[in-house]
Parts: sequence; structure tokens; C-alpha cells
Amino acid sequence: MQNNPVIIISRTDSIGDVVLTLPMAGIIKQFLPKSRIIFLGRNYTNDVIALSEHVDQFVSYDDVLKLNDSDKVEAFKKLNATHIIHVFPIKEIAHLVKKAGIKNRIGTTNRLWHWFTCNIKISLSRKNSDLHEAQLNTKLLAPLGITKEFSLEELVSAYGFTKVPISEKIHLDLIDKTKTTIILHPKSKGSAREWGLDNFSNLITQLDKTKHQIFISGTAQEGELVKDLISKHPEVINLTGKLSLQQFIAFINQCDVLIAASTGPLHIAAALGKKAIGLFAPMRPIHPGRWKPIGKQANYLVLNKDCSDCRKTMNCHCIREIKIIEVIKLLEQKNQG
Repeated sequence: MQNNPVIIISRTDSIGDVVLTLPMAGIIKQFLPKSRIIFLGRNYTNDVIALSEHVDQFVSYDDVLKLNDSDKVEAFKKLNATHIIHVFPIKEIAHLVKKAGIKNRIGTTNRLWHWFTCNIKISLSRKNSDLHEAQLNTKLLAPLGITKEFSLEELVSAYGFTKVPISEKIHLDLIDKTKTTIILHPKSKGSAREWGLDNFSNLITQLDKTKHQIFISGTAQEGELVKDLISKHPEVINLTGKLSLQQFIAFINQCDVLIAASTGPLHIAAALGKKAIGLFAPMRPIHPGRWKPIGKQANYLVLNKDCSDCRKTMNCHCIREIKIIEVIKLLEQKNQG
């Protein structure tokens, strides 16, 4: 391994996946402190990637896609990278970086195009593994000489989320510091099985409003889907469609608790050290063993049962049967140190 490697981490999918990939940068810096880390991602995840002190440069795949073929190759050449790690495999990226002459191209054996584009291939099956997604990502570091088995606690310490944006006064003024502030994020944009609006409504009803302040978050589109929930509970503060991602990250950092299914905001809250409570279906490969939030105050709920009858529908009764009292118990549980 050369003294000053320039390493591209390529992960161009969703926010939650990116959060669970960022500890890779911290681990690389720990073992190779003179390395330079470039994160190749989508524009909408840039505000998350910017949280990490371990990432030296963000490269927008959206911007690369706007270029003609020769300019795409040239864009990768200009990065002067010594390595690329295809954490989320994209065929076009694999072909481009090979044409750009990046010397060490790391991918898995279970993508056919990697056999023609990657000169370092790792046998890695995510679907049937018992490891967490964040742990599986670290298996791709073996060609860098990093072969340690990392615990989830070690990965939490590798987030490096020291560059958290500051909340604007207009948003800080919404927060009642005399109460436990709770963000409920009911929807998932179809990325996860959902607990259901009825359950969130009943949770709001059962929470003591003299002790808890409740916010509902989501995109503007999700706000339309939860408008009946919001109108039913006028004491709840509606944040849907009102915050940019950067503003939302800053707001999460000011609050105490976030409750959601397996979504980006859940993983952001966990990485920020907030009490993040994830609600999961007991189904591979979306079960909490693979996707639970990891953080100092992160936790999750899942039924101990077989969920095979829900596999072909997003309307999963297994997640909907998680009891409200169990959510409240986790919410009121004392911090773990």
C-alpha cells in the first residue's frame, strides 16, 4: 500500500445507505491516516456526506452523468485516484473508472460486469449474511490491508459526524427545551415497511403532552399523505415539506428522539447520537440484523416471528403489530451512559 492513497468510495443510492457507508471513511483514516477520501454520491445525499470529517471531497455522480462520454472519463482521470471501492455497484461507473485508468478497482464477484472492469474482486454475499450492512461494507477494505472484524460499537465511533450544521433561529424557536422533543417520521417513500398512521396517531394520543413535544417530519409529498393525522392532532408541530435536508439534519440534532421505520432520517438520528427508535419487519433481507440504526442511543423493535406471509406486500401486519406500549418503553428508557 502506497503512503498517500487517494480512495474513491462509490455509493450512489439512498440516504440511509450512505450513512451506513460513511464509517468506512473513518476506518480508512484510522488505518491509513495519510489517505485522501473522495465520496462519489448523488446530489441529494451531499448534505449527509458533508457531516463527516473523514471525507475530503464529494463528487456528484449527477454532475458526471451530464457530461459526454469522453468528458466522463476525463472527470475520473482528474481525481488522480489510486483506488475505487464499488460499495453500491453501478455498471457505468465500473466501466468509466477502468477507462480512466484507476489502478485498483475493488468490487464484488457477484456482479458480472465486475469480472470485466474490476481487477480486485471480493466474494461477498449481502443477502444471506448475518452481518449488519455497515459491517458488510468494511469487508471491501481488505485490499487496503484492513481485514479486522469490526464491532458495531467501533463503527459508531468511525462516523466522524463533527460538521453538523447549526439550526436557524426560526427553527430553534419551535423547540420547547422543558420537554422531551420527539420527531415522528411516519412515511418511508416506499423504501421500507411502515408502522401505519393509525399506530402513530395512537402513540401521539398516549404520550403525555406536559412532558413531550411532538413533531411530524417528511417531504411535502409525504405531508399530503399524513395530513389527516396532522389535522387530528393539532398539538403536533408539522414539519413536512418545510425543511431542506441540511435544515432537517440540524433540527434532528436539536431534538431528543426520532421514531421511524428503516429510513434515512432514522440512520441520521442514530449517527448523531440521538435516541433513534427503528420499527422493523422480521423479514430477510430488511430485518434489523441487517439494517438497524447504529448509534450510542439507537434501538429498534421487531416481532419475534416469521414474516413470510407479508413478503409480497408493503402492507406488512408484522410491523404494524408492534405495540405502542413497547415504543413508549424504549422512548422513556434511560440513556445508556
